[in-house]
Amino acid sequence: MSVTDPSRSGQPVKTASDASSPEGRRPWPSFVRGIVTREQLTTLRAMLREAGLRLVQCHGCFDIVHPGHIRHLRQAKSLGDVLLVSITGDDTMKKGTGRPLIPQELRADNLAALDFVDFVFVESGPTAADLLAWVQPDVYVKGKEYEFNNDPRFAAERSTVERHGGRVVFSSGDVVFSSSALIAAMEQSVDPFHARLAQLTQSPELEMGSLGDVLSQMRGKRLMVVGETIVDTYTMCDRPDVAGESPVMTLRPLEQRRYDGGAAIIARHAAALGAHPVLVTVLPETAEGRSLAARLNAEGIEVRSLPLGGRMPEKQRFLVGTQKMVKIDQVEPYVLDAAQQRALVALAASAAGPSCDVAIIADFGLGLFTPTLTAEMCGALRPSVGVLSGDVSGRRSNLMAMSGMDLLCPSENELRDATRQLSEGLPAATWSLLESTRTKNAIVTLGGDGLIAFDRLAIDSENAIEDGSFSRRLRSEHVPALSPMAMDALGCGDALLTTASLALATGCGLLPAAFLGACAAGVQVQRLGNLPVSASEIRKMAARVHGAHLTFATPEALEARGLGSRRAVG
Repeated sequence: MSVTDPSRSGQPVKTASDASSPEGRRPWPSFVRGIVTREQLTTLRAMLREAGLRLVQCHGCFDIVHPGHIRHLRQAKSLGDVLLVSITGDDTMKKGTGRPLIPQELRADNLAALDFVDFVFVESGPTAADLLAWVQPDVYVKGKEYEFNNDPRFAAERSTVERHGGRVVFSSGDVVFSSSALIAAMEQSVDPFHARLAQLTQSPELEMGSLGDVLSQMRGKRLMVVGETIVDTYTMCDRPDVAGESPVMTLRPLEQRRYDGGAAIIARHAAALGAHPVLVTVLPETAEGRSLAARLNAEGIEVRSLPLGGRMPEKQRFLVGTQKMVKIDQVEPYVLDAAQQRALVALAASAAGPSCDVAIIADFGLGLFTPTLTAEMCGALRPSVGVLSGDVSGRRSNLMAMSGMDLLCPSENELRDATRQLSEGLPAATWSLLESTRTKNAIVTLGGDGLIAFDRLAIDSENAIEDGSFSRRLRSEHVPALSPMAMDALGCGDALLTTASLALATGCGLLPAAFLGACAAGVQVQRLGNLPVSASEIRKMAARVHGAHLTFATPEALEARGLGSRRAVG
């Protein structure tokens, strides 16, 4: 008799079975083994009854075929003449997010390749109960863990088998594996932070609906940022060579790209998130300065600048591909006299107005801020703003002069340099910063390890801990880096600071603010150059994190990602 072999494009195939008929039974008819359709299974079941052969059935997901499965199926085959393995289809598998790991077609193919498996069938229902009523196996074999299981789904399967004269047998369970545990272990090995991200996404504060609400509420917020404006220039070069006159690297420029940096990109991030930003900065009275102001105005950013002489600060980077080879800072440090400092403070206070939602002080270490000016700026802005945030960059910045802040966002190195705590634990260094500056919260960035959000808890003298423990002084939450590969780290801190500050202005907690800030940084780090991050991009990144799991990747998907024709999971 011939049946259709699905692996051969539906062509009828005849093969002689090697199975020998038990004594006293009719000969086992010849037909192909493998994956069968419902119609083929109906025909085969009738043939087995006619031949007097016992059908054994196993059912499960078989997402990863492990040694426990092999022993289970081999024992099942020994209980009869023909072994049918049915698997739960993709649409009805209820094993949690990311399951099945392997598509049903490939799971069926894996099982059909085993010598002791005769037939494989993909069941579209959520349980095997309907299939068992139709096939009516002589023996139904389940794992040892089901022997004392009160799951109503298995109870229905057992009742169905026994009602049609079959018996239910439990495998020995001498080797026990869990596909779910194996997949969890694989996820840990692929990404050591996967478990932490999975834990974070279970938090009610980080539900997609809640995060979406926060992003929506950012729209229309009034944000003022004060700081230096910088031009970031990327010069794209041909592959490097060695000069003939001496062993020195030679670069040949091909293209130049210019990006708004410093406080200007913070204002652009805010505009892309739907806020109404005001940029308070110093600009030269040149065509370049006027062009920058006009360009930002066109994006909905109000620019209020203190005119100074000189040229715009520029940081040049020479790249080959995406690799930065050389950085040149063409920067003349700002030197403001007392009158100019007072004018800058008055300009920022006027821009903030009586009811600004967010004010950001961004010190990029170019000399615009002195410790005295920073302290005066904080004091002038604090009474009139809802959220006061700050960040620094460079060794000449003034992190410790920022006071009365709601949020500071230094990197770990900036934090340790400022507090002079180079070897102490990070909580100790953070506590020192928060105490010295009278700041409520800090988000400390850790580069490729993500960030830690520190929330300062209210304590009194009776609860103060003197043994070095900070568990009752600080609450901390680690958010891993959300992008496994960094194309360009420039501007990640600015995207994080802007997004987290606006999120806090909506009234959300520090954790969702830090998570959305991490999403913004994750978007920024995946592209070359300083570009504004929009709310839709952050929402997509958050959704990707929520849906992230170990997954089967087709060759086509890998090809699209530039990974060639290699097959993998990840």
